[in-house]
Amino acid sequence: MSGTGDRGRLIEDRLIEVVAPGPYATVQDLGRPGFAHLGVPRSGAADAPSLRLANRLVGNPESAAGIELTLGGAVLRFAAGAWAALTGAPCPVTVARRPAGMCAPVWVPAGGELRVGVPPHGLRTYLAVRGGIGVAPVLGSRSTDSLSGIGPPPLRAGTALPFETDPPAGAIGVDLAPQRPLPRCPAVRLVPGPRDDWFAPGAVAALCAAPYEITPDSNRVGVRLRGAAPERAREGELPSEGMPLGAVQVPPGGQPIVFLADHPPTGGYPVIGVVASGDVPLVAQLRPGDRLRFRPAQETKPMSSYRRS
Repeated sequence: MSGTGDRGRLIEDRLIEVVAPGPYATVQDLGRPGFAHLGVPRSGAADAPSLRLANRLVGNPESAAGIELTLGGAVLRFAAGAWAALTGAPCPVTVARRPAGMCAPVWVPAGGELRVGVPPHGLRTYLAVRGGIGVAPVLGSRSTDSLSGIGPPPLRAGTALPFETDPPAGAIGVDLAPQRPLPRCPAVRLVPGPRDDWFAPGAVAALCAAPYEITPDSNRVGVRLRGAAPERAREGELPSEGMPLGAVQVPPGGQPIVFLADHPPTGGYPVIGVVASGDVPLVAQLRPGDRLRFRPAQETKPMSSYRRS
């Protein structure tokens, strides 16, 4: 029969120590949908497909919690041996001082360190550990919400993260699942509306005519752009209304903002269009100085067609 000391050692063996978190690192899963009416953002991984892939590579459910790294630079020490996988922005990786690859399961031995360098391009890298990160859920999610402060705080040196040592039901059946290279200037699909009538005729076409630069004040709430300001047809602002993921909001200064995972559920500035959901992860991987282009989502019904009277 195990004593108290054995139980304490077992708990310690389930920990990952954050030696260095890099510029900004958080725990993320697929978010907490269904609470917008309470003013709670969905949050979750900014590049959800990359987190899903990392989880599949280690046999986890796609919804398991992992670590979202911003510009890499992390060092993690594993108390017990575990399978891990990294996806998203490509980084140089070493495990126990040996080179390791991205987009493939890798074994981290007990006491070993996993070191993640800085990606040459792209912004966010995802680490999944077999079993998932086991921090306590808040409103059904383990995600850190940078806007509301809900969920675990951002990682810092000395943070101890629990993970489940019991293997999940899924087996590790893939040796390598490479991702497509991240485009340097993606052309993302834009669905006009719901407030494109607040802008001059041709404003949506002008938005799609030239690239926009990503500014340094971008974050998980939204990507702020620098470029041509869409011409307004109406002055003033709206009563606060719902904001979807990917909404392109235009504040009084005229420089568009593309809302990401931690965006507020409501806002009062007009939304000229919404980035197609499948293209939002591309926006989430852009770093300051990168550029993007909007292109009309030709086969998608405009958001204004759904506007209530």
